[in-house]
Amino acid sequence: MKLIYIKHVYRLALDLVLPPLCVVCGRVNTWLCLPCAEEIPLAHHPICPRCGDSWADEGVCDRCRRTPLCVVPIRSAFVFKDAVRDAIHALKYRNGREVAEPMAWRMAQAWYQQQLHGDVLVPVPLFLDREAERGYNQATLLARALAPQIGVPVEAGLVFRVRPTRSQARLGVAERWVNVKGAFACSEVVDLSGVRVMLIDDVATTGATLDACAVALLTRGARSVSAFTLAHAA
Repeated sequence: MKLIYIKHVYRLALDLVLPPLCVVCGRVNTWLCLPCAEEIPLAHHPICPRCGDSWADEGVCDRCRRTPLCVVPIRSAFVFKDAVRDAIHALKYRNGREVAEPMAWRMAQAWYQQQLHGDVLVPVPLFLDREAERGYNQATLLARALAPQIGVPVEAGLVFRVRPTRSQARLGVAERWVNVKGAFACSEVVDLSGVRVMLIDDVATTGATLDACAVALLTRGARSVSAFTLAHAA
């Protein structure tokens, strides 16, 4: 707890010395202003209809033909690059909680544009120590900001981590799958029979974390599990 407190004080001090600047226009005291968020283009490139990876050919991608994911489909509002990458970095590592509101507004636009559906939004959980260190779960912030705009409720505690995992960002493709295998469980309080679950997260890369969550949810009887992320790795 002492280390968490020190890191929190450090972030506050850093914001005093280097106040937040909009990642697009440089406006002071915000990591992303709404007018700039409105100008960031939504993802529109050809993708695999299952995993959401870039894919220009007919049908599903080679990976989905070989080893289809349990989470399907995976959709994203943006491509993880430029201003979107900087905004997500601020959201996750610079206490940029305010990024969630304008980005969730754009996610709502993408939700309707892509004709997505779900009965409940479930944010991908962080391990408790990591969430305590950060002070929040960025996926939960996005889900709660998105929910009233699309009329779908949030169940933030439905999936939880049963063990800590290494940061996926530091691992290779194969290591990511091993890292999160069996790392999630589903609450037994909620009856998921016939429920279409929509996972919410900041970035989809390999789909390993989303798929591990989906396995836990499907085991508890969910009708289907899909995912909607703020961004998808290019």
